[in-house]
Parts: sequence; C-alpha cells; structure tokens
Amino acid sequence: MTDRDDTFTALSVQRARENVAEGGKPFACLLVRDGEVVVEATNHVAQTGDPTAHAEIRAIRLAAEQGLTDLRGIDAYVTAYPCPMCLGALYYAQPDRVIYAVSREEEGEHYEDGNRLMTLDTFYDEYAKPLDERTLRAEKGRADDAVAPFVEWTARHPS
Repeated sequence: MTDRDDTFTALSVQRARENVAEGGKPFACLLVRDGEVVVEATNHVAQTGDPTAHAEIRAIRLAAEQGLTDLRGIDAYVTAYPCPMCLGALYYAQPDRVIYAVSREEEGEHYEDGNRLMTLDTFYDEYAKPLDERTLRAEKGRADDAVAPFVEWTARHPS
C-alpha cells in the first residue's frame, strides 16, 4: 500500500460520509487510473429504491458510459469490502485491485444491511450452500430448446 492508496481510501470514506449526510447509505466507490479519479459513485439505494444501486455497481455503469468496459489498469477504492453482488460485478469488470477501508466485520459492528433472505454475516455463506439449502429458492424450469440462445451466440462468436 502506498500513500496514494491511503489518500484514495480516505476520499472514498469522505464521499460515503457525504452520502450519509444527504440521506444515502454509507458507501462510495472511486475508480482510479494513473493517480486520477476517473469515476466516482456513491450508493443510491435509499435515494432511488433500486436495490442494485450500490456504489460499485453505479461506478461500473458510469465507467461503461465513458467507454471503459474493461477496468484493467484501474484500481477500485471502496468504503467496505464488497458484498457478493458487487464483488461479482467487480470480477466481471476486471479492475487491477480493490482497496477497501473497512472489513465486513468492522462494518457489521455499526451497520446491518440484510433482509429476509440474508444478513451481513450470512450473505457470503449463502453462495457456498447447495442450491436446495439456500434461503432464496431456485427451481429449474422447463422450456423447449432452452439452450438455443447459447448455441446461437456461440455460433455467432466462435472462439
């Protein structure tokens, strides 16, 4: 970690505090390339009612609007270690690193963002459970030629 990392980590915390002061949730994400912030986003779940409006998701979407669809060469600075949804999105977006200000355990001492299906403590564990043991039921439906879209995509995009 460098002094520059500390500066951007502190800035993510400051942006999260500003979001709280404006009625939002305590999360922010900065996407930084070569020492410059290229995208800044805060969690807007409270402002919009959209449960996917997490800071990391919003930052990735804003980056895409700028033509940045692959975040190689970019570091993501976040207020707290990402939830599974955001972590998955970051894996798809491919930043070089994720630098977080607080661990999920530290966050959990002061904040809970769970719902009827999970809590901050149980959310990560849900993914490791067999499908039939998860709190969110998932059932495989039936459709004729259900794999057709995937077959067609592969035919159009040979490797």
